[in-house]
Amino acid sequence: MPEGHTLRRLAEELGAAFAGRRVSVSSPQGRFAADAALLDGSTCLGADSAGKHLFVEFEGERFVHVHLGLIGGFAVHSGVAEVPDPVGAVRLRLVTDDDLGPTSYADLRGATQCSLVDAGRRAEVLGKLGPDPLRSDADPARAWRRISASPRPVGDLLMDQAVLAGVGNVYRAEVLFRHRIHPLRPGRTLRVGQFRAIWDDLVVLMGEGVRSGRIDTVRPEHTPEAMGRPPRVDDHGGEVYVYRRTGQPCHVCGGLVRTEVLAGRNVFWCPRCQPRFRSRAVESSHHRQEGRRHG
Repeated sequence: MPEGHTLRRLAEELGAAFAGRRVSVSSPQGRFAADAALLDGSTCLGADSAGKHLFVEFEGERFVHVHLGLIGGFAVHSGVAEVPDPVGAVRLRLVTDDDLGPTSYADLRGATQCSLVDAGRRAEVLGKLGPDPLRSDADPARAWRRISASPRPVGDLLMDQAVLAGVGNVYRAEVLFRHRIHPLRPGRTLRVGQFRAIWDDLVVLMGEGVRSGRIDTVRPEHTPEAMGRPPRVDDHGGEVYVYRRTGQPCHVCGGLVRTEVLAGRNVFWCPRCQPRFRSRAVESSHHRQEGRRHG
């Protein structure tokens, strides 16, 4: 499933191609035909994202709400000489329909959500989301209140869009590795400084993802060039520490990366760099048992 940086990058591409332009709106597949007819010929005001949700705004406080799901894609083609016939199951097609600039078009396929909503419904969707590290109006304290009070694993909490919006499986695994935190550690055992460091890191990493269009999380000293190792070959692209590297040596310590299913999704970590957390109570009990064995 696309992570938050993909939706933010897509919003920027849609805004650059269509904002301020009259737009032809259609549904070649037919599933969005009625709503497309209501928007056809309207002016697009721009696009924005929150977490994994995308909103394309049209005049009259109307928004096309899109969630790509696992297989959805929204392909934007700017400055084309000719708009080709749609190919495949195109749910939504946008085409510039004025003389204000170069011709652009965009095709949406495979999305789990594509609906026309008003400002009230948009506000409802946003209200259910946690803070998004890519939004300037995000309040990380909201996420901290949920995490600091929860016994759930932090690896689960980071993927909960009601806690923190936009983080997917790759950023979850990688940011926890970068801060040496085991994914099964209870959220309420984190210190506020640890959470703020995670948040600040996500702001930077996801921002880089928007600019580059890929997820790279390794520090300069762990790049293929610095380590003299071959580049990662994976459909997802990008250089990472643990994501989808099960059984491979850790770039930092050489230990083997492990995986486990957490809340229905694979989670990845290095057992040496991210040791299991033991609370002070557990540590005290362990030391007492050790004392009795050796006493």
